[in-house]
Amino acid sequence: MCAASLPDTATFPFETAVVAGVGLIGGSVALGLRQRLLARRVIGYDANPEVLREAQALGVVDEIRTSPGEWLRAADLVVLASPMRTLSPLARDLAPFLSPAALVTDVGSVKSGITAEMEALGVRQFVAGHPMAGSERGGVTHARAALLENAVWVLTPGDHTPLTALSRARTLVEALGAAPVVMPPDAHDALVATISHLPYLASLALTHMVARDERLSLLAAGGFRDLTRVASGDPRMSRDMVVENKAALREALARFRRQLERLEADLDDPEELLAAAAEGKRTRYSLPVVKRSLLPPKHDLVVAVPDQPNQIGAVTQALGASGVNIKDIEVLAIREEGGALRLGLESPEEVSRAAGILRAEGFEVRGRG
Repeated sequence: MCAASLPDTATFPFETAVVAGVGLIGGSVALGLRQRLLARRVIGYDANPEVLREAQALGVVDEIRTSPGEWLRAADLVVLASPMRTLSPLARDLAPFLSPAALVTDVGSVKSGITAEMEALGVRQFVAGHPMAGSERGGVTHARAALLENAVWVLTPGDHTPLTALSRARTLVEALGAAPVVMPPDAHDALVATISHLPYLASLALTHMVARDERLSLLAAGGFRDLTRVASGDPRMSRDMVVENKAALREALARFRRQLERLEADLDDPEELLAAAAEGKRTRYSLPVVKRSLLPPKHDLVVAVPDQPNQIGAVTQALGASGVNIKDIEVLAIREEGGALRLGLESPEEVSRAAGILRAEGFEVRGRG
């Protein structure tokens, strides 16, 4: 069962969702909305018609649009998912056509600017957001709903954001399988300046040193490559990201310089350097093992169920009889015509095995291991 095949009388959290910018993250959000039956239809909006055609062919979106217009007034959810440099212009293009009741959010990595922009545009139901998820491989062809699973998704309401809008945004994030964390926009920007944008500039500096001395490249092996991995991102998008957050990044760079100066001084004091190394090791090992999450990984199977008695029992009994251990179960949607269940399982292998069992019983399933 999918949103497109359900009767018109079925109800959804959102009737019409618009994802503006159908790349890796936007495409993943769109897939999450469709796979979790959160929107009756998902419209992809992008300036690039080739990207839209590809997204539609891959089943990422139901419909495609290349220009704003009155059609936007039907949307009760709008997700701005374009690159940072185009986010504010995109908001200005769409704002005149948005329904005042529509929940609007974004997925940009810097929050203060877009929050101020939306307030100036009078979009009151806007809640800025940043899913801490991604991949070195960009584009809609690599989009997947599972990319958002367990990801920390920061929400940064502005001073005038209605509590109802924030509540709706939190519910949406949770329904997509992510973990919402709420903080002010400037606090978010200061934090990502240190944990994301500063490492990018440090990686650039190190790779530039290698580029200017060919002898270094002979010895720059696995450890160096791991340390400078973030320098392999899209140059233009990375440039726009750090420039948008330059005030907070300058403060982070100042703190980083002080740390380097302290370590330089410690070269003359081996015991202090040993203490600094021990602190670094403790801190490194205390970081979450799941790179994009503070949460343990989950392996999910989504099952579409008709509105008939004992359907949940039929699912659990079929799996239990075959020795499949259900770690978690969540009702994702309830409608007159049916709904969906999310089953949390032990491993990707268990997801595959359970999918086969339930398909044999006549259920439609989607795995997310």
